[in-house]
Amino acid sequence: MLVRDAMSTVTLTIGPAHTLRQAARLMSARRVGAAVVQDGDSGGFGILTERDILNAIGADRNPDLETADAHTTRDVVFAAPTWTLEEAAEAMTRGGFRHLVVLDDQGPVGIVSVRDIIRCWLPVYSATAA
Repeated sequence: MLVRDAMSTVTLTIGPAHTLRQAARLMSARRVGAAVVQDGDSGGFGILTERDILNAIGADRNPDLETADAHTTRDVVFAAPTWTLEEAAEAMTRGGFRHLVVLDDQGPVGIVSVRDIIRCWLPVYSATAA
């Protein structure tokens, strides 16, 4: 199975000026654990995760003043839609993260999470356990 079969194609995209509270509210409303942060000026992409927000609040940062830009991971490992789920899982394990932005030649096309991969693998593992 490939990343394109598991990824969420409806992604939350925010700007670098969003506050952490705004980002958290949007993520909560969409029931997602990560947002693509798109810098309109540079055209670059990054990722802001629930863990980034949690770490900022745990460090006593004010979520109404702190911006997504200050907590965005810019050195992002991207997945291709044609990667296997095994390749995505290996990249996540190596990097210690739970989300991969999926890119094609045009830019971000989705996000794949550990939960997405498990959801795809679960029927296979359930059938072999029976």
